[in-house]
Amino acid sequence: MTEPVAIPKFVADHMLGSLARWLRMMGYDTVYDKDLDDGEIAKLARGESRFILTRDKELAKEPGALLLEHEDLDSQLKAVGTKFGLRYNDNQIRCSACNGELQDLPKDQAKESVPEGALNNNDRFWKCSKCGKVYWKGTHWRGIMERFQRLSLV
Repeated sequence: MTEPVAIPKFVADHMLGSLARWLRMMGYDTVYDKDLDDGEIAKLARGESRFILTRDKELAKEPGALLLEHEDLDSQLKAVGTKFGLRYNDNQIRCSACNGELQDLPKDQAKESVPEGALNNNDRFWKCSKCGKVYWKGTHWRGIMERFQRLSLV
């Protein structure tokens, strides 16, 4: 019997905020706090079994660190996706703002938090269990999915 494969978790350094948001949208637990220094990032990674994503050559010497040499988001997403075998997971999407877990939000409860057009054009809504932000798959979602498909992350 094979062991289940652990889903990788990440901590991104202060230069990778956009990457962290996109990994969260893919469904991956990704800590990002621009105020953490290298030592705090390394300690967090060890304590929570996270891989470090960094653009810093010194921090990249930490066990489990991946040095991302490209500045553009597509190259970074592709590099992390390839290294860790990542795929978009619709059931694990996290809050792009704070990394909290998203919980289903009934449509009748979402009406107080979303524009009327979003309410009329969507049946599913989610609310972050941590910061309370409400999400739905609006018109921007097509562009998000196109990026994931273009990078072979779906």
